[in-house]
Amino acid sequence: MFIRSTKLITIITESALEHTLIDDFDRLGAGGYTITNARGKGHTGVRDGRWPTDSNIRVEVICDTELADTIAEHIIKSYYRDYAVMVYIGDVTVVKPEKSGKGG
Repeated sequence: MFIRSTKLITIITESALEHTLIDDFDRLGAGGYTITNARGKGHTGVRDGRWPTDSNIRVEVICDTELADTIAEHIIKSYYRDYAVMVYIGDVTVVKPEKSGKGG
């Protein structure tokens, strides 16, 4: 079994930023990401997704500390002023089975 400690950066923001963020992650060197719809209430009010312009996304990237910090700094500089954005970084442990020689 393969076990590795690393970082999880989570960004909750307006769905209008989805394609822009994907381009940002590719440019910044993220190997992958997960994007899901998000609903809730925060300092910008209730975001329940009843209208396409009222929907949020949750973006998660597992990466090393340096890339997590780079992504967070980029998000803060580029989007905090004009969009509803929440960023947090946490420690995670990735667990994967070891791969065998054939398709495992």
